[in-house]
Amino acid sequence: MHYYQFNIGDYQSHTSHLSEMEDLVYRRLLDWYYLHETPIPLEEAEVSRQIRMRSHTESIAIVLQEYFERTDDGWIHHRANKEIAKAGDKSEKASASAKARWSKKDANALPTQSDSNATHNTLHTTQDTEHKTQKKTLGKRLASDFSFPIEWAEFCQQARPELHPTKVFDQFKDYWIAQSGQKGVKLDWFATWRNWVRNTNAPKVNPADNIRLTVPPSNEPNHVLLKIEADRKKAVPPSLETLARMAELRRKA
Repeated sequence: MHYYQFNIGDYQSHTSHLSEMEDLVYRRLLDWYYLHETPIPLEEAEVSRQIRMRSHTESIAIVLQEYFERTDDGWIHHRANKEIAKAGDKSEKASASAKARWSKKDANALPTQSDSNATHNTLHTTQDTEHKTQKKTLGKRLASDFSFPIEWAEFCQQARPELHPTKVFDQFKDYWIAQSGQKGVKLDWFATWRNWVRNTNAPKVNPADNIRLTVPPSNEPNHVLLKIEADRKKAVPPSLETLARMAELRRKA
């Protein structure tokens, strides 16, 4: 296909969490998929070469895991397959109409270029539809009783030490369990988690927290009072002789 409709609102609602590089990768993968109407190659090096992003294999892997399905023949995209199938239906109708016209014409007449294209597109789309029917979904949904894996927590602590792993996981789990349909099905949930952690905003700092950290709690001794008490214990009272001399000096004055 050299043309496909692009729904801006639908795209943004499903990709708002992507980084700038991941967003660019996704757009190029979609363009390649619609243009060739074939699964994306399984080899990362070949994929990065095809979309001209050789130094961004990590972003490519993240996007493929989240939006595409891995099959024996390559990565497929269900939404794109539906759009390609729709285009094929239109092409098939055009081909049928062309055949009906030519059946009424002289057998020696040659078909037009548009009729030939319609027949070719119909065959191509039919093969793609049959391929899609033979494949089944390999991904799965996130279970409601899914517990927080240790390796997930370790990744969060290493990649984003300013985040609270448990709180981030609770948000992650609630979000994906609530997703319905194909959007909530993922092939690699650990890859989805890594992407979520990378794009989570850092928690805001409350100025009151700084004050609480600098003022000692009321149940702890004040270091100033401790210093005064220590000096008082070190002080030595004057002797009787010293007191007598001080009294004598006061009388003479």
